Amino acid sequence: MEYILISQSRPYVMQYNKTEENKWLLTEYEGENASLSLTSINFGLSFQEIYEGVTFNIIND
Repeated sequence: MEYILISQSRPYVMQYNKTEENKWLLTEYEGENASLSLTSINFGLSFQEIYEGVTFNIIND
């Protein structure tokens, strides 16, 4: 019903939810102040919790 992809290189999460029509709906979350809520169960996490202890190496092009 739900599929979550969490980036290891930046604060970014992709959340796929299966709809009643058996199609996948994509929601993207980005930024250090974002939070993720799961729809299949009553559960949520802030990006501060998800990425606790992670330091990102930001490279500017």
